Amino acid sequence: MSMSDSDTSSQGSEYKNFRQISRDRLLYEMLRSTKTGDSKSSWKVLIMDKVTVKIMSFACKMADITEEGVSLVEDIHKRRQPLPTMDAIYFVQPTKENIVIFLSDMSGRSPLYRKAFVFFSSPVARDLVSHIKREGSVLSRIGALREMNLEYFAIDSQGFVTDNERALEDLFGDEESSRKGDACLNLMATRIATAFASLREFPFVRYRAAKSLDPNTMTTFRDLIPTKLAAGVWNCLTKYKSNVPNFPQSETCELLILDRSIDQIAPIIHEWTYDAMCHDLLNMEGNKYVHEVPSKTGGLPEKKEVLLEDHDPIWLELRHAHIADASERLHQKMTNFVSKNRAAQIHGSRDGGELSTRDLQKMVQALPQYSEQIEKLSLHVDIAGKINKIIRESGLKEVGQLEQDLVFGDAGTKDLINFLRLKEDVSREYKLRLLMIYAAVYPEKFEDDKISKLMELARLPPDDMTAVYNMRLLEASSDTKKSSIVPFSLKFDAHKKKHAARKDRPGEEVAWQLSRFYPIIEMSNTFRADKGKREQWLFNILENRENQYMRKRRNSRKPSLILLKMKKLSESLIDHHGHHIEGWNCITRVQDASEFRKNSIKETSNNK
Repeated sequence: MSMSDSDTSSQGSEYKNFRQISRDRLLYEMLRSTKTGDSKSSWKVLIMDKVTVKIMSFACKMADITEEGVSLVEDIHKRRQPLPTMDAIYFVQPTKENIVIFLSDMSGRSPLYRKAFVFFSSPVARDLVSHIKREGSVLSRIGALREMNLEYFAIDSQGFVTDNERALEDLFGDEESSRKGDACLNLMATRIATAFASLREFPFVRYRAAKSLDPNTMTTFRDLIPTKLAAGVWNCLTKYKSNVPNFPQSETCELLILDRSIDQIAPIIHEWTYDAMCHDLLNMEGNKYVHEVPSKTGGLPEKKEVLLEDHDPIWLELRHAHIADASERLHQKMTNFVSKNRAAQIHGSRDGGELSTRDLQKMVQALPQYSEQIEKLSLHVDIAGKINKIIRESGLKEVGQLEQDLVFGDAGTKDLINFLRLKEDVSREYKLRLLMIYAAVYPEKFEDDKISKLMELARLPPDDMTAVYNMRLLEASSDTKKSSIVPFSLKFDAHKKKHAARKDRPGEEVAWQLSRFYPIIEMSNTFRADKGKREQWLFNILENRENQYMRKRRNSRKPSLILLKMKKLSESLIDHHGHHIEGWNCITRVQDASEFRKNSIKETSNNK
């Protein structure tokens, strides 16, 4: 999920980006709040688990934590040295295991720490609170016991992830397990809700409703994923209204919940931005990049680790630019820097005289600045050079062209077969991507076994073949699949229709090669900055669904809509029977989440 740098909080305070909000909550609302008169020790121990360590590391630096009086960071699950003269800050998930360890640390005659300030990353269950209350010896040693409601990972200034690595498998796996799926959705819902708790925003929760062509079609667990997630998020948010200070009591924004079936291609196809190319082609661990720099002693080059993050202005400027555009701009930056640097040197000695002491001081003062600038520039020039070299040597440009041609209907089965026959040396990963894109564009090919023949031609191992076959599990609704099949025509002069998953955007010129592809859900900077456009976009979605619905009603000769009136964007479209129009639903404050879930269960059982 992402937020715009242009948006402001509903509270009307000074704007801070999403990562800054997360950082401030951790540093000031949590760590600084422990500096009370009751806390005698100036330095404290910060104890976290695997999840909260990641939360903290994404939002804060070690220097930030130290500045707030933390001298030591410990893992709650590891054996720790007793520090009875120091206070401890526990920032952990509210699990039974963590609470048992905490009570063990602080109970008895010789607790590990003098006092404990406990902060839970998400809401804690009542039975666990009762468990803490029963430990009388521990209660007097607790300086704070609070729910921070901050359990997401702020990956950059505008976005966060819930870090559910197995979500795709748990939710869309071949063997449906409602127990695993529900647990995954509950965790995701809790973490998404904590993001809104941090933002102090209360959203309209909009979701893609489950659709079926006829009453005899059974609604599967996969169909209900957006519905269940919406209900889970809404349930958490309604509790925040009474539990979280300064939480809005009425809706302030929109949350749009979709699943992967609406766009299977976007995560597979090669994206040609500088950021995407770095993560696709370079051996990076997260945002960490290792490059070689000249040795200061004149020996062999040294390896240096750098983080490609928002603190790097060049990365911030170029990360979303096309790789060709980024390369050109880097070349221009380097040229400008060198020319300006030379000009400065010439200017310093233009009168032919010796440099004064003041001039020398100015140059010495400027050297660190020049050094930092040239270091960052040379880093990105080096990265762009490596990327362009890999693109040339691996034949990625041809692969990327075929990927986009398949998506836009300019290439088909024959083109893919010819490519696989002629380009046998193309990497296994590139072949896998091509076949997964083909499977997404031509889902009907599963039925006539053409995909298995293509995989044999590509010489993919069994694991990769399984990945291609699993694309079936992400297929869109029956409506979409049905409409994608082109009917047979008896007209011999009829032009063959493109079988395309995307259409070229009207009136938009492609500035760079291989920048034609776009994801289904995409927000431009103008869109982010203009709330009116957001509302109009949402209205257009609902209006489009309304038109589709009315056409279906006319075609089936059933009674048409008596009235379609939208007083607010929050209202779902309702027909004269009081039923929601299929497509987009919305949970609002007038609909209780528990009642909503009951209706979903009834709907599922009726379909069965």
